Amino acid sequence: MPAFRISRIRRQGWLVSGLAVLLSLLGMALCWSNPQIGAPLRPGLDFTGGTQIQIERSCPAQSCASLGADAVRERLSGLTLPEVAGQPAPRLGNVTVQVLDEGRSVDLRLPDLEPEQTQALLAGLEPLIGQVNPEQLSVNTIGPTLGSQLLKGSLVSLLVSFAAIAAYISFRYDGVFAGLALLCLLHDVLITCGAFAWLGLLRGTEVDSLFAVALITVAGYSVNDTVVVFDRIREQKRSLQGMSLSDQVDVAVAATLTRSLYTSLTTLLPLIALLLFGGSSLFWFAVALTIGIAVGSWSS
Repeated sequence: MPAFRISRIRRQGWLVSGLAVLLSLLGMALCWSNPQIGAPLRPGLDFTGGTQIQIERSCPAQSCASLGADAVRERLSGLTLPEVAGQPAPRLGNVTVQVLDEGRSVDLRLPDLEPEQTQALLAGLEPLIGQVNPEQLSVNTIGPTLGSQLLKGSLVSLLVSFAAIAAYISFRYDGVFAGLALLCLLHDVLITCGAFAWLGLLRGTEVDSLFAVALITVAGYSVNDTVVVFDRIREQKRSLQGMSLSDQVDVAVAATLTRSLYTSLTTLLPLIALLLFGGSSLFWFAVALTIGIAVGSWSS
């Protein structure tokens, strides 16, 4: 028998996973009940539609006047934007504001704005934030229809990947293995979503289309790790016929443990590089993958 027997600590393993799943469900429920979010996760611009403006203040770091998100929010709530094509101007009372880089950068998430309204908004903010560096100004607009299509496409992609994985494992092994693999997938995806639900509650982190890509990647990685263990159990069934199922699982896990750890560690190395050097656009994508791969290794 192997020195490391996973079956002896299975109750502790189920307890840890159960607590993580409960915390994830709690975070998603709190997000859903929050009137400012109204969904299991805080949706980003990709899914809700709207305009994102990233402003870089034109001042050296030492001479930039202090700036807070509340002050920017208060200034925006007092602005009146022009009407365009007879349509009423959007209200700016509920705008997401992030002040970054010690006040040098301002990130705004707003309702859908026309170009004239964007210019009026920047002009209205100038007395508060000062001059804006035009070369670092970024304005991105996504219509609500496209945002809805992206959300539906992301959900359909997840469901299709789950169904394909279940069909493959049922064909390659049997229904019990498929059910266990789907349980692992649900565990991994749920905990990853739960972590981002808490991040959305505590620090306003939003999920976008890259997050959906990360979830599909996590699902593929997790099932790959799980199938390796399943394959070893199947290979050893004949040679270990005299052993109980729990003993056969112990042998299979011990035989694949080193391989799983090395694979996970080598996968995490480039993700750590992305976290440190990938910039803000890829940071949360790398965080989602890191959480998902760590949890996927545990569940496998």
